[in-house]
Amino acid sequence: MAHTLVIVESPTKARTIRGYLPKDFRVEASMGHVRDLPNNASEIPAAHKGEKWANLGVNTAHQFEPLYVVPKDKKKVVKELKEALKGADQLLLATDEDREGESISWHLQQLLNPKVPVKRMVFHEITKEAIGRALEETRDLDMELVHAQETRRILDRLVGYTLSPLLWKKVAWGLSAGRVQSVAVRLLVQRERARRAFRSGSYWDLKARLEHDGSGFEARLTHVVGEKIAGGSDFDETTGALKAGSKVRLLEESEARSLREAVLSQPWRVAEVEAKPTTRKPVPPFTTSTLQQEANRKLRLSARDTMRTAQGLYERGFITYMRTDSVHLSDQAINAARACVSEKYGTEYLSPAPRQFTTKARNAQEAHEAIRPSGDAFRTPRDTGLDGKDLALYELIWKRTVASQMAEARLTMLSVELQVAEASFRASGKRIDFPGFFRAYVEGSDDPDAALEGQEVLLPSLAVDDRPACAGVEALGHQTQPPARYSEAALVKMLEKEGIGRPSTYASIIGTIVDRGYATLAGHALTPSFTAFAVTALLEGHFPDLVDTSFTARMESSLDEISTGKLEWLPYLTDFYKGEKGLETQVQQREDDIDPTVSRTIELEGLPCVVRIGRFGAYLEAKKVADDGSEELIKATLPQEITPAELDGEQAELILRQKSEGPESIGVDPETGEAIYLLFGQYGPYLQRGQASDEIPKPKRASLPKGIKPDELSLEDALGLLRLPRLLGEHPEGGKVQAGLGRFGPYVVHDKGKGEKDYRSLKAEDDVLVVGLSRALELLAMPKRGRGGRTALKDLGTPEGASEAIQVFDGPYGLYVKQGKVNASLPEGMGAEAITIEQAVELLAAKAASGKGKTGKTAATKAAASKASTTASKAKPKAQPKAKAKADAATKPKIPSTTKTGRPRASAVRIIQAGQS
Repeated sequence: MAHTLVIVESPTKARTIRGYLPKDFRVEASMGHVRDLPNNASEIPAAHKGEKWANLGVNTAHQFEPLYVVPKDKKKVVKELKEALKGADQLLLATDEDREGESISWHLQQLLNPKVPVKRMVFHEITKEAIGRALEETRDLDMELVHAQETRRILDRLVGYTLSPLLWKKVAWGLSAGRVQSVAVRLLVQRERARRAFRSGSYWDLKARLEHDGSGFEARLTHVVGEKIAGGSDFDETTGALKAGSKVRLLEESEARSLREAVLSQPWRVAEVEAKPTTRKPVPPFTTSTLQQEANRKLRLSARDTMRTAQGLYERGFITYMRTDSVHLSDQAINAARACVSEKYGTEYLSPAPRQFTTKARNAQEAHEAIRPSGDAFRTPRDTGLDGKDLALYELIWKRTVASQMAEARLTMLSVELQVAEASFRASGKRIDFPGFFRAYVEGSDDPDAALEGQEVLLPSLAVDDRPACAGVEALGHQTQPPARYSEAALVKMLEKEGIGRPSTYASIIGTIVDRGYATLAGHALTPSFTAFAVTALLEGHFPDLVDTSFTARMESSLDEISTGKLEWLPYLTDFYKGEKGLETQVQQREDDIDPTVSRTIELEGLPCVVRIGRFGAYLEAKKVADDGSEELIKATLPQEITPAELDGEQAELILRQKSEGPESIGVDPETGEAIYLLFGQYGPYLQRGQASDEIPKPKRASLPKGIKPDELSLEDALGLLRLPRLLGEHPEGGKVQAGLGRFGPYVVHDKGKGEKDYRSLKAEDDVLVVGLSRALELLAMPKRGRGGRTALKDLGTPEGASEAIQVFDGPYGLYVKQGKVNASLPEGMGAEAITIEQAVELLAAKAASGKGKTGKTAATKAAASKASTTASKAKPKAQPKAKAKADAATKPKIPSTTKTGRPRASAVRIIQAGQS
């Protein structure tokens, strides 16, 4: 029976739209892209293996023709799609309505080569009405969008695969230099440089507590004898002194305390009262960028988590498409939002007229609506049936959309000036006369100490010449603070402001920066690593345009012009890569000029040495002058956890001194008489009892738990750590309960005997040295979580013949299934709710057979791998050992380098996937 085949990206999206299509429609998922440039040498077709450009995946000598291949994990998907197409009388390509979606549809058309009519079906929300309209308004592929995506992909590959090998040679193996990624890393490094160069200034002021008519309020000192008192903004960040030409008075501590005594005994008088009415308008509904920012501020979600969660909400029909630069709302959405306002808050909270917003973002594109709840009637958060991150993000989107159609908030800003002796104080307040949209939504701030706009600060009713009573005055000392590190929200905001990259790629860019060790994410702040400093310095010195924000923004503008047909893609690529000023020529000319020793050296202000990047990470290097005048070079490994932000001169001297003179004892173990040493290694500070000797080649050692600073460690705590694990008592079910310190931190363990042990990590509030049996039993009774504290999203059950269940987890690299010690990633586009136990067994068997699982194989995966092996052996003769080794080598990823004959090197390893931001 003939049918219409509809292809979307994911199974979730397929299931959702299937319910809105006629019965003779068949919906299949492509699982994202079905073709791409080769990621490693094993993916290069045999016909192109000898070509010099093959590893690059772009034939730069022939009109930048890309070499597209079907990745191994997509061959089955393509085969299934071709089968589904056989009985179809029409093909509808219903991938997302943006450049990436248009590109996926084009690749599908090229690969499937359909003999039936093909149409493009587009929609920005998955509702019955939207799908119905999309069926009636199909169109042809937009080749300008396809060319724009292809040009961007080629450009990113050219940058990544041209610069990354240079970084391997000049800095360290395995680094990458993505086009947008490198600019983002530079922003982080520039901020950290500014923080290191920052010099703190100190100043004092006074804070008074006053009362009037039974109400208390606070006032701050502003002037003394008519002179303005210095505040934080009056100081020079590079000197810590007052800015040149500042006409302010700097209060020292002694002056502040003397002034405090003077004002305490003097009468206070209200000199001036000012009440200024003002209004606040609601912010526009969400775009991709603002959603990432606000979810990071309010929900503490990473950009990656935000986009993954939003993708799921869109595919299940809860929100409109989540990759958009537009703040526009359709008439349908405005009516739905206004209906929510009337029903939930009352008509007095409606804006007088429907409110529409215009997009102001640089390089705005993707002509959809803003991100909003889907449909012509918005479901309230509690009516969705959602929970967890899904519910939190939907509620954020619902509130922001509804608030956009609410009345303005009316406020009165209050300011009172008070005189006492020769000093002037100011009290500020805010009264909300009508909350308007504040009832639904108040935008967050990048400054965690900043008060939210919707909070009132009330002052008592005061008039000129009133005499409030003084309840107390404090003299307060202040230190100016360095510029804050970028949070994910702040970095996204800066990238968008500068017009760098596309908001839809920010999540993957930040994820790549963290995954590849260019930055660590701690306390929601992105802190650059030593590698980030080295790579940024090299690119700034030799390829300044590629990390210049204005140059990158102009590149984005050019790519946007290609998408609208204003610019030809081929001349643009030729100009960028070829010719005297092209990237290829620049790299060839400058490679010999780049000294690897210099490139691996980082000079940080305030250090008595330099930092270098080595094969095993960063290390310190300094020259020591001996008594006879000779110089000795000292090298000391830096603990991996130390970042440029944390390394100061005192710490560097301690690490170098331990390396050259040996460690200093912090005390003696009274039980053994051996000295206790505090040492610094590659993995951080650790304790050691005694010295290594022939009799004791491996003395007892213990790492310092997270949060314990080496300079605050007592001998008692050191002895306690070295005596771990410690026995806590007997478990009610039999066996010992112990507390210890392991690779992943402090833990308690139930030793059941015969090698069977049940572990639980201690919580942040627990101390491994004092935790007792009752607390340990409480922790052991809790459900076991995966690595990194992850709880399984779904339990698929135990396959037949296996002893361990298969579970689905959400990790830093996406969704994966786990059985025992074997992990396998889910294919792109497959959700936790979509995967079956049969599919999971197949994925785990493939991973176990490849030897790339964690360690060991489960019964189920062994059986599946054995079955696959048997089938394969029947299909072809056994390979001889030499041929097998050659075949195995061919499946391993390879370095994008060749021998002089142009053949791939047999010893080469993987191509680093670079520049895909």
